[in-house]
Amino acid sequence: MRLFFHKLTHWEYWPFFPIYFPVILQWIYFSVKARSIFFFNAANPTIKNGGFMAESKKAIYDLIPSQYYPKTELITEKMSLADAVSIMEKSGFQFPLICKPDIGLRGSAVKKIETMDDFADYHTKADFDFLIQDLIPYEHEFGIFYVRYPGEPKGRITGIVGKEFLVVTGDGVSSIESLLAKNPRFALQLPALRKEYGSQLRNVLPDGEKRNLVPYGNHARGAKFIDESHRITQKLTDMIDAICRQVPQFYFGRLDVMYRRFEELERGEHFQIVELNGAASEPTHIYDPKHSIFFAWKELLRHNRYLYEISRANKENGASYLPYREGMTQYRIHLSHSKKIVAF
Repeated sequence: MRLFFHKLTHWEYWPFFPIYFPVILQWIYFSVKARSIFFFNAANPTIKNGGFMAESKKAIYDLIPSQYYPKTELITEKMSLADAVSIMEKSGFQFPLICKPDIGLRGSAVKKIETMDDFADYHTKADFDFLIQDLIPYEHEFGIFYVRYPGEPKGRITGIVGKEFLVVTGDGVSSIESLLAKNPRFALQLPALRKEYGSQLRNVLPDGEKRNLVPYGNHARGAKFIDESHRITQKLTDMIDAICRQVPQFYFGRLDVMYRRFEELERGEHFQIVELNGAASEPTHIYDPKHSIFFAWKELLRHNRYLYEISRANKENGASYLPYREGMTQYRIHLSHSKKIVAF
């Protein structure tokens, strides 16, 4: 009951429909104006489906200058374990590393891999293409939303979200599971964490020792999102704009970056891009618990308007909207792949 009321009184845990109902109505309006449900395809013309569905993360990484993101290799579904290990060794990967689906779904099936046995287990279970990636060594993570209209000389940052990972602090007495149960946000993750860690959750951490159980800032995996939009500065905007303008025809989306110190991030030092997300990006600063559902609706509608207006401008410049039949085919592929990721 405690967790039920926590979810009821915190809209960030509500189902999709009540959160997105106003956006759906706006989407219908824009679709009628564009004469296409799939107008978003034109938002980022060099990214499949504009980055809204069924897009390959590896294909997006290949658009980004390599110095900005961690070493990444693609492992295809049909590739043998021996071939996958050969790629890993030739590329110089060291444990721990990250494995994640090439076509992702809100952080599902992203896993920190500690040993070769862990890697073999992931490879065996994965019935989808996946990426192996260096573990980024920096402590802090931002989601930075970027918008630039075609023809504009510079883009802008429309929101920043900071992420607090799922970290427990030992007291020398309580088990990890007991520590998790004390925090409703963490307690909601217990079923998934029991599957991943098993009996390790019964361990007792020494007093003051911290343990990060989910080393990536995903809301669906227990991270707390904090609105850090007040930290938008001209220096940071210039740095992010300079990177985004190196990605061909990228106009709308969110960069998830990990960094050491904010001042270094402003200078473009000691940071790496975790992912670049396109047309399906949410302005995730809305999920700060201090914000009301009305704030979330305002921000979602604002960013959905950016998406439509950028797509329309690109259409006028020669980009095409996704035809209805092809769009529905892509949507079915997206649903089928999502089922695989969830089942993993």
